[in-house]
Amino acid sequence: MITVMTSTTPEIEALAAELGEQIYIDVAKWHLFLAEAHLHIPLAERVYPLLESDNLRRSGVEAILQQLSVAIGGGKVEISLLDAIPMPIIDRLMMVLEDYQSQKF
Repeated sequence: MITVMTSTTPEIEALAAELGEQIYIDVAKWHLFLAEAHLHIPLAERVYPLLESDNLRRSGVEAILQQLSVAIGGGKVEISLLDAIPMPIIDRLMMVLEDYQSQKF
């Protein structure tokens, strides 16, 4: 079970800002950054416990991405965030998370 933070802390806000500026979903070769899609905070809230517990693994991050949905067409279709982010950007996500963890913990 994944723990979700219920309040936004400065640490989660800082992580969310990093994710929102660097990570994007790809829709027909159009890059929509997570901040623009309002997905940066939910993602930061879910991955932050992995950073705190020193349990950052790609498989855990991908499981979180699989659980988060992206609504398309006004909600007519939903796909997982994992399916919406290109693989090179998932690699970048892991680097951002690893860098954040090494600076904060």
